[in-house]
Amino acid sequence: MTSKSADAPDPGSAVAGNGPAVSRREFDALFEAVRTWGRWTPADRGAWNRVTADHVRRAAAVVRSGTVVPLALPWNTRPGPDNRKPALHHMTDLGDAESPEPSTYKDFIAADFHGKGITHLDALCHIAYRGQLYDGRTAVDVVGSAGARFGAVSALGPLVTRGVLLDLPAVLGISWLEPGQAVRAADITAAERALGVVIGEGDAVLLRSGHVRRRAELGAWDPDTASAGFHVDAVPLLAERGVVLLGGDGDSDVRPSPVEGVHSPVHVLAVAAMGVPLLDNLDLEALSAATAEAGRSEFLLVVAPLKVPGGTGSPVNPVAVL
Repeated sequence: MTSKSADAPDPGSAVAGNGPAVSRREFDALFEAVRTWGRWTPADRGAWNRVTADHVRRAAAVVRSGTVVPLALPWNTRPGPDNRKPALHHMTDLGDAESPEPSTYKDFIAADFHGKGITHLDALCHIAYRGQLYDGRTAVDVVGSAGARFGAVSALGPLVTRGVLLDLPAVLGISWLEPGQAVRAADITAAERALGVVIGEGDAVLLRSGHVRRRAELGAWDPDTASAGFHVDAVPLLAERGVVLLGGDGDSDVRPSPVEGVHSPVHVLAVAAMGVPLLDNLDLEALSAATAEAGRSEFLLVVAPLKVPGGTGSPVNPVAVL
């Protein structure tokens, strides 16, 4: 991966850094190579069946300072090129009703959260490929207007494990990766060496591209057109290591997609093939600073999605504890 100038003005222009093109035939072979269908019970927890009580105890043992770092973006009600369906927030009670004390103040929130503006968790029923969800379940048979009967976010429950931050801008000595820049398998192993960490079974891997910093300094753009993220050739390494969760300050996929006819190939491989849920749209700037100060890239990660029966995901505010 080559670094680029941090002041490139046009992320929507043609991007050469999204890695080598991958044909559908090559992609389908990769899907078969990493899929874990039939491996675990219950199947709708997917890769999270790897995380045992021992994993959680070891993750808790990495906590030293007790520093707690929230990883969510603010609730985003402002429309923009990266927030086409803004979240809702309005007051429903301003304490002015005639009633006995105390007066009350209430509000209403709602969000079509599977976009670029809200930090959220993707459940296993969120992504189908060739009509099939994870574990080979036929999507039209298990997902309907009332939600999903398989792979719902309510099946996952609170997620607690060791997190590893792959802080690529810190490794490269730049402010951010440019939109469209691919992170490949060799970049992961180089980052591990530079950061002094090794990704292992049961880990959650968070990729910092510097998206949030770039947006703050240069303004918003459409991440569906260009975003830094993993190339599909990074996925076999992550599968081999036994990761259980992928997340990032984008949505894990590099865009433009390098795969012909597949807009979100890492989503397909992670969720539909491997049973690995995704954390999208994280704010990793404070975590970058905290891990740099601590001199280590591992932490306890806690993700508590809303318990929505049949839900395809949930807004979340994950926390890292160092």
